Amino acid sequence: MVEAGEGLGIEALRTYWASQCFPGSIERLPQDVVKTLLAGLRLNVLETLRYLHHQRPDYAQFEAWVVERHGSDVTHAALDRLRRALAGEAVGSEVGNLDDVDGLSADDLAHWDEHGYVILRNAISEEAARASEAAIYEFLEMNPGDPASWYPASLGHSIWVPLLRHPAIVANRRSPRIHKAHAQLWGRDDLWVTIDQVGFNPPEQTQWPFPGPHLHWDATLAEPHRLELQGILCLADVAADQGAFSCVPGFHRTLKDWLTTVPDGVSANDHARRTLTMTPIAAQRGDMIIWHHLLPHGSSPNRAQRPRVVQYLSLRPTRYAYTEQWIS
Repeated sequence: MVEAGEGLGIEALRTYWASQCFPGSIERLPQDVVKTLLAGLRLNVLETLRYLHHQRPDYAQFEAWVVERHGSDVTHAALDRLRRALAGEAVGSEVGNLDDVDGLSADDLAHWDEHGYVILRNAISEEAARASEAAIYEFLEMNPGDPASWYPASLGHSIWVPLLRHPAIVANRRSPRIHKAHAQLWGRDDLWVTIDQVGFNPPEQTQWPFPGPHLHWDATLAEPHRLELQGILCLADVAADQGAFSCVPGFHRTLKDWLTTVPDGVSANDHARRTLTMTPIAAQRGDMIIWHHLLPHGSSPNRAQRPRVVQYLSLRPTRYAYTEQWIS
């Protein structure tokens, strides 16, 4: 465990701090290095940017904040793995050897190739999923058996819940099956798990209409089109009409041709919302849906009787090819 006041010894972190607090003073890190750096230090991207831009800390204060944020989740061994990876050394999976871990089957991989998404069944145990679901209800001060409690002011008009470091949520990020499936799709195991939020999508009501997100991409549509993965872990059963994750299956294979049909002066996202139809993907407690980031996707209105309760996470290699230009 890293103690308060102990330096982290990661030069890339100083570069990242300087680039955010003193723009133009130093060359920015590549995007993939930034993502690896933050994931390796168990930092959420948005919370880190908010802290740097609002508090304008000196570097010692920033290091102390990093240590305070991740608590005991980053060990000296984890820091050493991050340092070696950033230096270009080969590192394996952070959860150990994956050779004997069950991952995606041949049929699963064929489904991925054709449809651009796959469901990893039993990505975590039922017990782990139930513990995580309970943590979210507790965080939101809700009663799972009382629908009247599912719409507190603390939730706001959003399905996003900023619960990042509850032990049950942290444990899910270390699931060997999740790491194995991502290693199969990436073709490598030097992966870093994102520190993302959880989600709570209650049944629609007149005073609480579905807020989105509607169909969108979280990726640039500029070419060349690259591989990146996104994922959602179901902490309770999700029926197709229960606010399920939705996407346009197989669209990663036709995106390039489709982009040529977008009218001049119209954004691809706006055109997609008017012309494409998403398919809701049902899943069971403990399942994880992994999708290619070039699939247009979103959540959906919850017209069932129970909330959709999920955790967002994905894994990326230390370095990977990406397209810098942003087109949406």
